[in-house]
Amino acid sequence: MYDNIEIYNSANYKVGLYIRLSKEDLKDKNESESISNQRSLLRRFAKNKGLNIINEYIDDGISGTTFDRPAFKKLINDIEDKKINMIITKDLSRLGRDYIEVGHYLEKYFPEHRVRYISLLDGIDTGIDSISNDITPFKSLLNDMYAKDISNKIKSVKRNKQDLGLFIGNKAPFGYKLDKNYPNKLFVDEEAKEIIKRIFEKAVLGKSCRQIALELNKENILTPSKYALNHGLKVAKISDKWSGTRIREIILNEVYIGNMVQGRMKKLNYKSKKNIRLPKVEWKVVKNTHEAIIPKEIFLKANEMLSIREKTRVKTHDYLLKGYIYCHECKKKLSCTAVKTRKRKFILS
Repeated sequence: MYDNIEIYNSANYKVGLYIRLSKEDLKDKNESESISNQRSLLRRFAKNKGLNIINEYIDDGISGTTFDRPAFKKLINDIEDKKINMIITKDLSRLGRDYIEVGHYLEKYFPEHRVRYISLLDGIDTGIDSISNDITPFKSLLNDMYAKDISNKIKSVKRNKQDLGLFIGNKAPFGYKLDKNYPNKLFVDEEAKEIIKRIFEKAVLGKSCRQIALELNKENILTPSKYALNHGLKVAKISDKWSGTRIREIILNEVYIGNMVQGRMKKLNYKSKKNIRLPKVEWKVVKNTHEAIIPKEIFLKANEMLSIREKTRVKTHDYLLKGYIYCHECKKKLSCTAVKTRKRKFILS
């Protein structure tokens, strides 16, 4: 089909080749979608038409449902800087699978910036009037529906694994580790489990989450993120200090009595990266899926002590700046804690 695309005055065009491959493409298709195949096809077309290639823009392993892609952003910057005025892709789905965003670029952005867009396998060429161009919105909608279908299939597989009590995360909860031979099962991390046991022992003695965090920090006990980093795991966000919130999460987590707890969060939809927290009744909890670190009676006692402390906490002050002051380093909200001394002091923490 693309052999019929005519390019006149080819010397007037500064071409950018856009190539994209997502993880879903790798699973669902074959070598025909590969980066090398796309590059070969686009370069051969450009050479046959006498076009001058200025740059290649490659997004490898990124879904077409988002336009927040490094190479695509670079392409847009080069359009703004007038470095390129023609974009060529293998097909329309390589540009994107969100029909609203694709429509924006094809119908508004590219024409306004005098950019000619060509999709080889679809026969789409915005430089001319053709039937292929007229049905582009329908093709874009089908690409969007395909992305939604793939997303639903992936979610279905994940839900099924969760129902079976199989672990589907990338990183095990602190206190456990993964084995590459058994990626869906949790194994006790003998070193980290000692920290978990200490946390529960202190909680049973009636110490608050904040007190436990302060003691761990004083002893320079590695936080979960620091521990993971030291053991060669990828960490999105590193916390240098233990916090009361982190301790509370551990005490409440049934994973430490051998129950698999998953599905706490879910994405808004297949186009969004934003996650929302689900109510506890919607969590996926499967009992006795792995070795427990904490005996059930200790777990229940620690949670009982935590509940008692939270119910008996008395609010004595209402600070005017509450919720408005943040830590410059970690960006978290600061709280004011009263410390009993001869002269009562208030410390920001």
